[in-house]
Amino acid sequence: MRPAVLLPLAVFAALAVVLAVYLWQIGPGGKHIEALPSALIDKPVPAFDLEPLEGSGVPAFSSADLKGHVTLVNFFASWCVPCREEHPVLMRLAKEGVAVWGIVYKDKPEDARALLADLGMPYRRLDVDPQGRIFIDFGAYGVPETFVVDAEGRIRFRLPGPMVPASEEAKVRAALKRVEK
Repeated sequence: MRPAVLLPLAVFAALAVVLAVYLWQIGPGGKHIEALPSALIDKPVPAFDLEPLEGSGVPAFSSADLKGHVTLVNFFASWCVPCREEHPVLMRLAKEGVAVWGIVYKDKPEDARALLADLGMPYRRLDVDPQGRIFIDFGAYGVPETFVVDAEGRIRFRLPGPMVPASEEAKVRAALKRVEK
């Protein structure tokens, strides 16, 4: 065989090895996406004042409203399958008295309302971020993404991805306890 014929096969094999190593690192037993650093830990939440999700029956909030109490801020979207998977955790936390506030990320309002009508309303306050500007300002990587904000309005913990399995939920609960002390 000619070397020119083997070149595409060699390039494909090299790319497959690189991809396999990367996937192993971020998968079980390797690095997890939460290992990605967050530049905003221990810093004030970015300034924002968004619109409410009309028809949700829940008031909107701004960055100024995050002061005075510990809050769980959750970015989600109706089109996000992991968001649906973590929704029962948010419902449990809300029933336990945790202040869960949501930001709808790049979603159609009617789809977000349908999701919440179907799965339940865990959010005390709810904003819409149609362009994803606040999402980027928070340094988020993908939905769902959850932040624990202390009573001074500072981000103290970030969980990228859903609060499932139970070990991820436990991390959020531990962060809430640390911040509430």
